[in-house]
Amino acid sequence: MLNSVSSNADRSVSEGKSGRAIDKATIAGQPAVLLTVDDVAAMLSCSTRHVRRLIDSGNCPAPVRIGSLVRLPRVAVEQWIADLCPRCR
Repeated sequence: MLNSVSSNADRSVSEGKSGRAIDKATIAGQPAVLLTVDDVAAMLSCSTRHVRRLIDSGNCPAPVRIGSLVRLPRVAVEQWIADLCPRCR
């Protein structure tokens, strides 16, 4: 009976500043290649506005713009965080 109880331990779910749940699991169990501003804000524990300011000032990896959408490459963001968030410009 205990095995039939599902938990969120198998899924990486966090709550962003906007209050909505951000599910890190994606199609076929692969992590997303491009992150939204909400995803990056959750990773940095800051607001989405602060992430947008970092993008505008060049203090984070360059975003990919698809029309009006702004996405950041996961690999670049993770490396930037591992390098202690140096200025990127």
